[in-house]
Amino acid sequence: MLDKFLPRQDFASYEDFYENFKINVPENFNFAYDVVDAIATEDPEKNAMVWCNDKGDEARFTFAQMNHYSNKAANFFRSHGIKKGDPVMLILKRRYEFWFCLLGLHKLGAICIPATHLLTKKDIVYRCNAADIKMIVCVAENDVISHVEEAEPESPTLVKKALVGGTKDGWIDLVSELNAASDKFERPAGNESTSNSDIMLLYFTSGTTGMPKMVQHDFSYPLGHILTAKYWQNVSSGGLHLTVADTGWAKAMWGKIYGQWLSGASVFVYDYDKFVPSELLEIISKYKITSFCAPPTIYRFFIKEDLTRYDLSSLKDCSIAGEPLNPEVYNQFLKAAGLELREGYGQTELTVTIATYPWMKPKPGSMGKPSPGYAVDLLNDDGKSCEIGEEGQIVIYTDKSVPVGMFNGYYRDPGLTKKVWNNDIYYTGDMAWKDEDGYFWFVGRADDLIKSSGYRIGPFEVESALLEHPAVLECAITAVPDPIRGQIVKATVVLTKNYEASDALVKELQDHVKKVTAPYKYPRIIEFVNELPKTISGKIRRVEIREQDK
Repeated sequence: MLDKFLPRQDFASYEDFYENFKINVPENFNFAYDVVDAIATEDPEKNAMVWCNDKGDEARFTFAQMNHYSNKAANFFRSHGIKKGDPVMLILKRRYEFWFCLLGLHKLGAICIPATHLLTKKDIVYRCNAADIKMIVCVAENDVISHVEEAEPESPTLVKKALVGGTKDGWIDLVSELNAASDKFERPAGNESTSNSDIMLLYFTSGTTGMPKMVQHDFSYPLGHILTAKYWQNVSSGGLHLTVADTGWAKAMWGKIYGQWLSGASVFVYDYDKFVPSELLEIISKYKITSFCAPPTIYRFFIKEDLTRYDLSSLKDCSIAGEPLNPEVYNQFLKAAGLELREGYGQTELTVTIATYPWMKPKPGSMGKPSPGYAVDLLNDDGKSCEIGEEGQIVIYTDKSVPVGMFNGYYRDPGLTKKVWNNDIYYTGDMAWKDEDGYFWFVGRADDLIKSSGYRIGPFEVESALLEHPAVLECAITAVPDPIRGQIVKATVVLTKNYEASDALVKELQDHVKKVTAPYKYPRIIEFVNELPKTISGKIRRVEIREQDK
């Protein structure tokens, strides 16, 4: 399959890869037809997905079945008036019907809006009116149903709602109608066909500040994830890849469909409600997962388990994204599992932008080097390129070309688009520094930087220092206003099970940070909590901690 899109696939070095990797983007590319249906024709019994849940249910789907069910889904949506350009929101957690619906919407040329099941009435009203959502398909869970029903009177464009996994008056039963729908669907022609510039996906970002932005991706977007899957996650043809992500998060598109299928791998989906480290490790062992990608939170809990109890021999490649990788997590996982963690960096607006690629030796704590197609630089407060070791904002130059898979703006918000992407420079809002070998090191969101007594302190370095202490399971570093220093450092800490909060432990942790990093960075305030506030994607919401401290 890759031969159609990559003129060259093997590279001798990172430099060769960066200079010579190119993606051929065909006219009117549509992933559902040109990849899924093409594989279904060439190799119908090829495995596309292995799915299981925490209740013991299991299902497997070939590409012939993905073709079959996506055609049915396209006919289902069409029968309810959905057409090219209509926005449809999917709140389906990790149910396998998500893939049928996503591909069916691609075939119609409709706009898919994946969303989390944790949305409240207010969240749903905001999304419906911001994007003129015409239909919602959601899991048959009482909280989700009630929030959609409560939002409906204030959402005038919402005319259809469907349930998966149950029935209720006033709702369409998607599963029964899907079963009854025809499995024949002709690729639309003329004005109903899709073009590369049409909007395919809308994501409301799970940002740590402000109202969600509407990130729009066009139909060429899936091809950008060849980089993500084949060269960063290092999925293998015929392998089984597991990315830990709910379908409401953009990470699902990074790890649960596009790049993996383009690269010849199958995707594994584990549908669970509560993360239990031992159960996920059992799943990896039982199903012989070959490549695995997860946010740092997952690995932080893994290294607290006895990994010798699990057969992880099938696991060949592990990657990490969502937040920066603390060196202590890297070192402990390598020691326990014998596997190097390869970090990657990107945003909902992008594909993998900076990563530790196969030709590179990982540096624990470093994101790696820029992906081909991405002209990455660091700019200081004066707008000038940073020197080696100098902190600056990560930017992407787009004057020569726009990377395949990069967003094409915020939906219906040209002002916000121009604010972050102007004069052919896209400003990520993330801070980093670069070492003498060209590796990038994450510092934090520009909004998260702490300025204390004239010093600039990045949360990540202090968090990494604290995580080296055996008492610390998780932590978040934030700023607290101070009349003398301007701001002081605060640590919000979740303890491991063998430790209890005390004044003595506060002093011990403060002294530990002073030894590991520059003394001025130590947390003058330490608060112990049972859990940290997080987004659905697992990112720590430092803004919530800051608001509590005002």
